[in-house]
Amino acid sequence: MSRLGELLLKRSLITQDQLVSATTDQEQQGGILAAHLVRLGVVNEEQLVSHLEKEYRLPIVDPMSLEVASEVLQLIPVSLAWKHHLLPFNLAGSTLTLAMADPSNLVAINEVKFLTGYDVRVVLAKLSSVRKAIDHFYEGGSAIQEVLEKIESDDLEIVRAEQEVDLKELERATEEAPVVKLVNALLTDAIRKRASDIHIEPFEKMLRVRFRIDGVLYEIMKPPLKLKNPLISRLKIMASLDIAERRLPQDGRIKLRLPGSKEMDFRVSVVPTIFGEKVVLRLLDKSSLQLDMTKLGFEDAALRHFKEAIARPHGMVLVTGPTGSGKTTTLYSALSELNRITDNISTVEDPVEYNLVGINQVQIHDDIGFSFAAALRSFLRQDPDVIMVGEIRDFETAEIAVKAALTGHLVLSTLHTNDAPSTINRLLNMGVEPFLVSSSLNLILAQRLARVICPRCKTEAEYPREALLQVGFRLEDLDGVKFYHGTGCDDCSATGFKGRIALYEALPMREEICEAVLVGASAVEIKRKSVSLGMQTLRAAGLRKVREGITTVDEVVRVTVSD
Repeated sequence: MSRLGELLLKRSLITQDQLVSATTDQEQQGGILAAHLVRLGVVNEEQLVSHLEKEYRLPIVDPMSLEVASEVLQLIPVSLAWKHHLLPFNLAGSTLTLAMADPSNLVAINEVKFLTGYDVRVVLAKLSSVRKAIDHFYEGGSAIQEVLEKIESDDLEIVRAEQEVDLKELERATEEAPVVKLVNALLTDAIRKRASDIHIEPFEKMLRVRFRIDGVLYEIMKPPLKLKNPLISRLKIMASLDIAERRLPQDGRIKLRLPGSKEMDFRVSVVPTIFGEKVVLRLLDKSSLQLDMTKLGFEDAALRHFKEAIARPHGMVLVTGPTGSGKTTTLYSALSELNRITDNISTVEDPVEYNLVGINQVQIHDDIGFSFAAALRSFLRQDPDVIMVGEIRDFETAEIAVKAALTGHLVLSTLHTNDAPSTINRLLNMGVEPFLVSSSLNLILAQRLARVICPRCKTEAEYPREALLQVGFRLEDLDGVKFYHGTGCDDCSATGFKGRIALYEALPMREEICEAVLVGASAVEIKRKSVSLGMQTLRAAGLRKVREGITTVDEVVRVTVSD
């Protein structure tokens, strides 16, 4: 048994069963016991630090507030720092000082002594602070800075947009260690920060790198402009694209294998701008794909309507919302629910983002005439039970999807509309007849993604009552309700938010709604009728999440429109 486990048992902070569970996780996944105890919710960081301080009488430090010299960092490899959650930050004579989350870890201390040959002095730090500091000093701040400084001193030449590029010279530059290290650091940093996209943007006098985290873009760094061509070409080579072609858009993929056999896919898009090529990488993490629809953010009524709609043997279910609102995840969760050995499920997507075992997934190729409509026609000759169409973009696709839904198939698809009622008008404007819309549709589901308040820095917030009434709250909703926001901490990179949750507006095609469609009712009239029948709008769903303390008023106002 570990010394930390013994200590926490002795103090009655954990039970024997909790310790066994955390120890089992540690044996399977590696890392330190403290990290698994915190992750399982057995103890929190504050309790852990408090009891370790009393037991070992060690000073507590915040590693992020320290100045760490690069020669001290180089004494311990980053793999060892992550393995034991420790940070070397001071070398005085023959004594190396470490900030550790678990000072009882004698294995880690002895390993550092053996590796460095120095005596070791230990100070205590919170687990999340050590993680943040390792990320910052090794991978983020100083490591990238060292790479950039090395490049500054190298003889890499800026190639002007109008100049001819020497391809052999460019290939040589992309293989140089500093460029390779910078790209690798960039990709791993994006994974660690939970980014969904990386934007590399060339401008006249600067090169900018931004990450999209929880739906919002943050500037990460501005590499030297001379890096523009080597950096972008390195990414194009990794994605198997043509580095000689700089006038046409290109698309590709990068697959990385991370420690622990975890794989990460990057979808790469390159578009020429007036100052060079802009690259956007979409991160596709299969391990983080949430296929349990009960955890997506559905309210009970919306989830019941959605499950009933996809359980029908035929008809059409449409999920609507802007790009990046989580429509694909919702559809994949539905397919996962429907994925049975007795059913033939086919999908046509552009592009196929995640591979689902047991489902036939097809990638469209518009350049050779293989469109959504063409794929749909071929599917109908493949004896399908369930068909998923990535997006209904035109009348031809809509017409075939509606006919498939009317002839005994369940069709799932997406549309870009602002809310559920306006989806009906969108189909009518495409040219689909009202009687076909009313008879083929099972349900329309509109959705948005709202950022979740970081649980670690969550504190109460005050809002003027008039402002709350203005955004949609009713007076009776405000009695005894507490509002929260995140103040910003290490865990959430000072944003106050960590993760996102979906807001849903479910419109089942009841008899009253079908009659409204047949008589040519407007989107406003359909919305009014739907709300009177019990539909919860996107704004109402968001305000409910605010009352539950999940998100903030400002966030709901940002992602939804007033009713």
